[in-house]
Amino acid sequence: MAATATSASTFLHRLHDDTSLSRGMYRRSSSLSLLSSPTTSSKSARIQFFPKGLANPLFVTPAEKKKSSFQTEAVRQLTGSLTKAEGFRFAIVVARFNEIVTRPLMEGALDTFKKYSVKEEDIDVVWVPGCFEVGLVAEKLGKSGKYHAILCIGAVIRGDTTHYDAVANSAASGVLSAGLNSGVPCIFGVLTCEDMDQALNRAGGKAGNKGSETALTAIEMASLFVHHLKE
Repeated sequence: MAATATSASTFLHRLHDDTSLSRGMYRRSSSLSLLSSPTTSSKSARIQFFPKGLANPLFVTPAEKKKSSFQTEAVRQLTGSLTKAEGFRFAIVVARFNEIVTRPLMEGALDTFKKYSVKEEDIDVVWVPGCFEVGLVAEKLGKSGKYHAILCIGAVIRGDTTHYDAVANSAASGVLSAGLNSGVPCIFGVLTCEDMDQALNRAGGKAGNKGSETALTAIEMASLFVHHLKE
């Protein structure tokens, strides 16, 4: 019995020593902070601990946000103006095909020019047979150096054949090429519609007048080129 008591006492004494040692090691290790490396700022985040040596995972001092070297206030933002249209010269290339649609589009553009103080003598209207010819004439006018922007107006309406796709694609690429080759803004104002009702709705009907929108785009682009993109 005495031997058993001695063994139990020895076991409890060792257990107490091991527990004390482990607590001491835990305190020493838990008192450490997450220090920054020599190459980082001293303002890096630190983990703080409770007095009893237990880390509080919810209390982490946030590192200060680095100030961005990219200052948006210093970035120049260029845009055209709709209030400086006086003195600009425009040409309007209009496709005669589907004139029941293209004439109201042209009139919408002319009306918008008038509202924005563009003089009638500063506008030339050129009629062409169809949308396929619009791009060629627009490029010629652009290269003449007489105009600040060219409006390209037409209407392509889907029929029973694939002719619609060929003309619509050619008209779009033609206007794009005209602008790229001449260096003068050529504004795409060609309607590509499924039927006549859609076209008329966009030529002064329920959907507004796309010719008017084309004129606004022309004024803005002319202003952008003259006031900001001069070579």
